[in-house]
Amino acid sequence: MPILWLIVVGAAAGFVATRIMDLKTGLFETVAIGIGGALIGGLILRFLLVITGMAAGIVGTVLGAIVLIFILKAIRR
Repeated sequence: MPILWLIVVGAAAGFVATRIMDLKTGLFETVAIGIGGALIGGLILRFLLVITGMAAGIVGTVLGAIVLIFILKAIRR
């Protein structure tokens, strides 16, 4: 179940992050960005913020996905 939850939240976060960063991607890439963002965001929140609960996970996932998109855009240039 945690893997399914990671995919669902990752897909949602990837969708939000790609729209915020104005990046046109396919479904697989959007989900991958969201999952990568979840991992990055989780690390960021654990080290920088003292927030608990599901809201922290969602915020961290979106922030992580945005960071990942920023890195991808920098690499693609």
